[in-house]
Amino acid sequence: MGLYGSSVEYGLHCLLSLADAPEGSPPSSRDLAEFQGISPSYVAKLFTRLEKAGLVASAEGIGGGFQLARPADKITVLDVTDALEEDKSLFVCKNIRARCVLYGDNPPHAETRGMCSIHAVMIEAERRMRDSLAGTSLADLAGEVRDKLPAKTSADKAQWFTDRQAGRRKRKTIP
Repeated sequence: MGLYGSSVEYGLHCLLSLADAPEGSPPSSRDLAEFQGISPSYVAKLFTRLEKAGLVASAEGIGGGFQLARPADKITVLDVTDALEEDKSLFVCKNIRARCVLYGDNPPHAETRGMCSIHAVMIEAERRMRDSLAGTSLADLAGEVRDKLPAKTSADKAQWFTDRQAGRRKRKTIP
């Protein structure tokens, strides 16, 4: 079971599409949803959070859609994760040590004072993970993905979004 929901994965895929979007052709949330085979309403909810966090901006008008609100090298994977998961902690200590059957309703202070050792390990693990996510920008991730894709796939993707945007323009201008 993942600690973060699918919103992070879908959100990052959407933002990678924005990072590689052809100039002047901002993809719509509907186009991004269709490209990934997911619900347009789900992507709209993701983009509401991403826009609130200042990571994307909507482009109004006939060719409207979304674009990154700042350069891809200034958006980290942690920014996206925090925007979509709302700073969700990876571990919540239930203070199980205080509920040991040996203590009944009165656990000794010496046994439960200070931070739980398990909680301390988990906090350190989360700190390290967050440092790693903060050290990876959307531009870094986009470059890695681009390096793995055949040039034709990248070109086909760009053309698909360009065609979709051109189709939106045509539909809006037809009387």
